[in-house]
Amino acid sequence: MSSPTASPASRRTVLRGAALAGAAGLGVTACSGGTGGPKGPAVPTAPVDLGAAGEVPVGGARLYREQRLVVSQPAAGKYKAFSAVCTHAGCVVDKVEDGKVSCPCHGSTFDATTGKVLQGPASVALPAVPVKADGGKLIAGPEA
Repeated sequence: MSSPTASPASRRTVLRGAALAGAAGLGVTACSGGTGGPKGPAVPTAPVDLGAAGEVPVGGARLYREQRLVVSQPAAGKYKAFSAVCTHAGCVVDKVEDGKVSCPCHGSTFDATTGKVLQGPASVALPAVPVKADGGKLIAGPEA
């Protein structure tokens, strides 16, 4: 049983713990509102070498999670790239299947060929990123 003479420091500690528990219960995450978060901007600020162009299937797409990019090849030799940072809350998408890009945080899905939102809560398309095949390699970002 606690005494009525409990110290203010004890109350402060209890209140601080309750506030942290409440934030955890709300699902507060490291997502950053689409700004790119602690790892940098949502789109490359310099050219990025993605490796062999043949890694992206014709009629399909590939996620480059480390580079935070999605690249599709809707027709042979034609590439399109988009930021892999969800425009809803800044989480990095986690998979590309059946022409759809999926975000694990809140369930948004995007078209892998256009970047267009297919299912919210995101309401803004994935930003397009310039991409080109050069010498059998894919280069994405400015001046690509």
